[in-house]
Amino acid sequence: MKGKNYKIVSLYSFFPFQEKLILDLKKKLLEIENENDLSGLLIFASEGINGTICAKKNVIDIVINLLNKYADNRNLNIKVNFSNKKVFKKLKIKIKKEIVTMGISGIDPSQNNGTYIDSANWNKLIKNQNTIVIDTRNHYEISVGTFQNSINPKTKNFSEFPKWVDDHLDSHLKNKQSTNIAMFCTGGIRCEKATSLLKKKGYKNIYHLQGGILKYLDDVTEEKNLFEGECFVFDKRVALDHKLEKGSFSICHACGMPVSIQDQKRKEYRQGIQCHFCINLFSDNDRKRFEERQKQIERLKAENHKINQD
Repeated sequence: MKGKNYKIVSLYSFFPFQEKLILDLKKKLLEIENENDLSGLLIFASEGINGTICAKKNVIDIVINLLNKYADNRNLNIKVNFSNKKVFKKLKIKIKKEIVTMGISGIDPSQNNGTYIDSANWNKLIKNQNTIVIDTRNHYEISVGTFQNSINPKTKNFSEFPKWVDDHLDSHLKNKQSTNIAMFCTGGIRCEKATSLLKKKGYKNIYHLQGGILKYLDDVTEEKNLFEGECFVFDKRVALDHKLEKGSFSICHACGMPVSIQDQKRKEYRQGIQCHFCINLFSDNDRKRFEERQKQIERLKAENHKINQD
């Protein structure tokens, strides 16, 4: 990719991952980071690997080869993107109970999940009158963009999804035995785990978008694209457009919500200090801290600009 020096790889894999091997892999990755410009966020748990990494192509190749060894060459569900800038500050490696937190015991997507639907067949499935489509992401991600006519569970985090299923899913089903349930998320991990939950609860005809929105946007032409808006991502780019380029959203540094260009024109918006989402969430002392932080950021930007011009 001309001018785009950084390769960004999102990946996940569900498999039994022993603690000793997790610690061993973490040590080796930190050694690679120490010698190279590697950044990103990786989450390891006894159920597998999840995360996004950003580096030059040769470094990415080294990391992927290493991850393949530890995952015993299982499918890492890789999605590739490129950028002319780093999209993370540094490499963070977290060891957790789950690689994507649902908080329900006995869920094992490596043994029991729904049917993968690739990008080519996804449109046909979600246009079917007998299909309901569920966005398994958080409400603020959905506000940035989603598929036409999909159901928004309005969750703040993925661990709220099981309760939404218990309280609301049946009301969306015409027939529990015959209605298709199609689910999607950013890269495929949350909807895959969601299918495992639904299968455990006895639901039938469960499908999930393989590779998530990121793979879909990469595969489907603009004319056939049914995804509306932009796709929220958990890095400096905030959201990606249909061409998987950095979109029009930025992050409010006070509350962390995505704000559009239109949102930034609202009277409530003050860069780095507040937006319309958090106008009533913080105290005057908080605002003063945010204001001081924003002044420091602008000071640093001005200094760097001067250095670059000199």
